[in-house]
Amino acid sequence: MGQVQYISDENNNVTGVIVPIDLWHELQAEKETAYLLEGEAMRERLLQARKRQTGMPFEEVCEKLGV
Repeated sequence: MGQVQYISDENNNVTGVIVPIDLWHELQAEKETAYLLEGEAMRERLLQARKRQTGMPFEEVCEKLGV
């Protein structure tokens, strides 16, 4: 993974950052997960889904939905 790059103004105050896209996607996923876990009902659904041992392969779902 690449390095984070800092952007500064003429007074050398950091005003922004450039992050590698992989890190950006990871941060966005963590933010979305945190948002979903805020609600009690959604948190319970996610935990139940995580424990579930059954399911369908993604390709099969797409085929059944005609996607």
